[in-house]
Amino acid sequence: MSEAVALTRSLVALDTAGHDESRAVAVLAPLLESAGFDVSTVEHAPGRCTLVAEWSIDHDVPPLCLSGHLDTVPLGAAPWTHDPFFAEQDGDRLHGRGTSDMKGGVAAIVAAATRLTSGRARRAGLRIVLTAAEETGSDGARAAASLLRGRPSGPLVITEPTANTVAYGHKGALWLTGRAVGVTAHGSTPSLGVNAITRLAHATVRLAHHSFRHEAHPVMGEPTLNVGTFHGGLNTNSVPDRAEMTLDVRTVAGQRHDLVSAELAACAGPDVEWEPLVDLPPVWTQPDGEWAASVASDVREITGVTQPGPRGMSYFTDAAVLAPALGSVPTVICGPGEPDQAHVTDEWCSTSRIDESVAILQQLCRSWCGL
Repeated sequence: MSEAVALTRSLVALDTAGHDESRAVAVLAPLLESAGFDVSTVEHAPGRCTLVAEWSIDHDVPPLCLSGHLDTVPLGAAPWTHDPFFAEQDGDRLHGRGTSDMKGGVAAIVAAATRLTSGRARRAGLRIVLTAAEETGSDGARAAASLLRGRPSGPLVITEPTANTVAYGHKGALWLTGRAVGVTAHGSTPSLGVNAITRLAHATVRLAHHSFRHEAHPVMGEPTLNVGTFHGGLNTNSVPDRAEMTLDVRTVAGQRHDLVSAELAACAGPDVEWEPLVDLPPVWTQPDGEWAASVASDVREITGVTQPGPRGMSYFTDAAVLAPALGSVPTVICGPGEPDQAHVTDEWCSTSRIDESVAILQQLCRSWCGL
C-alpha cells in the first residue's frame, strides 16, 4: 500500500462531516512540518480548522498553490455495504466517506509535496491550503483568504474529483432563500386572509420556467436553476401568512451574480423577498494559456489519456474564493476521485488513481518550482 493510499485511509477514519476538521489537521500538519513547510492554521468556528503550509516561497516567482478540503457530507439515511469510516480496500477500490470527495485528493497533495522538499526549489516554492467547511459554502477558504490576500501567488490546483482529467473551471453557485408573507385568517373564511403559500407558489412556477438571458458557455453549457425546498403554513385550517423556498442556481463563466439575482427577483415578482445563502462565482481559465496547456500536457503524459476537449465541472470548489483572493490566478481542477462518487452511499475511489495523482502533482510542482 502506497503512502498516499495509507494517508487516505487515515483521513477517512476521521468523521469530518460538517465538523472537527481540526482532527485531520492534527494528522497532516506534522507531516508537512517535518518536510520543511511552515504551517499556520485558522479556525472560523470551534474545531473548524483550515491549514496553510508554505515552503521555499522567497523567490521572485510566486509559489504554486495546491488545495483541497477536509470536510465531507453526512452519510445519509441509506445503509452502507462497507464501513464508511474504515476505508476498506476491495481490489483497486477504496471504500468510505470522502475517498473521492476528497480525502484521496488531499492525501495526494500531501504525499506529493512532502516527497519534493528534499530538493532545492530553483524557481518558486509551494503553498498548500487545506480547508474546512467547503461543502456548505467555502467558509474555511474565506478564513484562509484573510491570511493569503495580498501575498503573491502562482497558479492554483484544486484536487477535487475529476478522475485525473483536467477541468479548467466550474460553475458558480448562487443559493437563495425566497420568502412571501400574507395575512392569516380562519381556513373557513380564506377571503379574509392573504395566502403566502399561493403567492410563493405562483412565483415558484414562474421561476421553474425561467430562461436565463445569458448565452450558453461553450464548455460549461447553460446555467441551471433548481427549487430545492418549499415550506409554509402552520396548520390545515388557517390561511398561511408565511412561506419560504430555496433556490440552487448554477451559473456559468461571464454571469454576474448581482445581475442574476436581479433577474430572478424580477421573474418572481414583488411578493417575494430574497436573501443569499451561498454566493460563489464561476471559475474559468482559458485552456490555451501557457500554464494551463502545460498542465494538460503533463497529465496526458502521465495518464496516457488524451482528453477529447476542454472540460468544466458542474460542482463548485474553493477556487471560487481562493482564486480571487490569490489575485485571479490561473486555476485547474484535477484530482483522483470519481466525480460520480461524490456524496453517494458506498462512495469509493481508485487507489491507482490516487497514486497517479501523486505523480501528476509531483510533475506540476517540479515544472513550476524548478526542482
